[in-house]
Amino acid sequence: MSDFRQRALDYHAKPTPGKISVELSKPADSVDDLALAYSPGVAEPVREIAEDPDNAYKYTAKGNMVAVISNGTAILGLGNLGPLASKPVMEGKALLFKRFAGLDAIDIEVKHRTTEEFINTVANIADTFGGINLEDIKAPECFEIEQELIKRCSIPVFHDDQHGTAIVTAAGMLNAIEIQGKNIESAKIVCMGAGAAAVACMELLIKCGAQRERIYMLDRKGVIHTRREDLTEHKRLFANNTDKRTLEDVMEGADIFVGVSGPDVLPPETLALMSPNPIVFACSNPDPEIKPELAHEVRSDLIMATGRSDYPNQVNNVLCFPFIFRGALDVRATAINDEMKVAAVEALRAITKEPVPESVLTASNSKSLTFGKEYIIPKPMDPRLCERIATAVSKAAIESGVARLPEIPSRAE
Repeated sequence: MSDFRQRALDYHAKPTPGKISVELSKPADSVDDLALAYSPGVAEPVREIAEDPDNAYKYTAKGNMVAVISNGTAILGLGNLGPLASKPVMEGKALLFKRFAGLDAIDIEVKHRTTEEFINTVANIADTFGGINLEDIKAPECFEIEQELIKRCSIPVFHDDQHGTAIVTAAGMLNAIEIQGKNIESAKIVCMGAGAAAVACMELLIKCGAQRERIYMLDRKGVIHTRREDLTEHKRLFANNTDKRTLEDVMEGADIFVGVSGPDVLPPETLALMSPNPIVFACSNPDPEIKPELAHEVRSDLIMATGRSDYPNQVNNVLCFPFIFRGALDVRATAINDEMKVAAVEALRAITKEPVPESVLTASNSKSLTFGKEYIIPKPMDPRLCERIATAVSKAAIESGVARLPEIPSRAE
């Protein structure tokens, strides 16, 4: 057993199994405390909530609580291992919500036979929470699940594997495009992978200015084109009317490569086919589509990003999901819409261009970080992320009409 594997197992097992626990927010030290906390005192907020359901935000923890829900069908890169096996990941997500945004999160692992059963289960418990984070659910079911839950729930529902990845990717990509002197509207983009993250990334880049007809998406069978008859609904959105069929075909003259597929699937020689000053996001974890050192050997003019923390420019969802939920819950948003996602993108971009606090340099073992080829996206430990992104998201929710509160509470500013 490797040393790291044993350390990881010990971390989860000792001294108390798991990574989260419940803490009390009120005193419970006297008979009087207990009379207020439970019977008979608890009857009073019950009556208030029965009269007006919005009072649940005033008298319960609903407004600061997120449900992290999975069926375990796409756990990390491990595949479909079932709901219970996903529990350590969901607990980890809850840990990140608390650590970075002060949000309480509960992990819920759902066993089901049909997609409709899963949707019904989540919809039936949704009112308990301020928001729902869907996690590690395989495509294409994840698209239907999220869309149906958005329709049926009056709280934000957000599949982080799709939209968290997309927000961080878009922020880093737009900064890289700026540094490389390119233009998002005219950029030729190659996307290797056609699952949930790939589709969401490309859709958000389109909302940021990319042209759908200049995006070439590939799955295991090659280029997704209009003459293929095996395409799912979401792949058809990216079916290109082209004679190009292979990775080599579409990489000729490409400005941008986005990989959300698997390890070592991008041959180094294809980088030589790209336009001057290319951008490569190899986001497969833990092993990218091409190793950065290999990519830099072929192209000294590229900007490279991966999903790993041991290389510059880590595309990490923790830069987004705690703060977009913080912003949504602070104004009691009913949904997380495109305006809120774009607001998060722009907030991330802006932070990267500002001087980096000394605490961030220390936490990231960096002597200096300056906006440029090796710093296109903030570091996860940056203390500015929560306030800046959450505030931007809250404002976008208010302006786009999905916030229940007319202004951001002073505690959240």
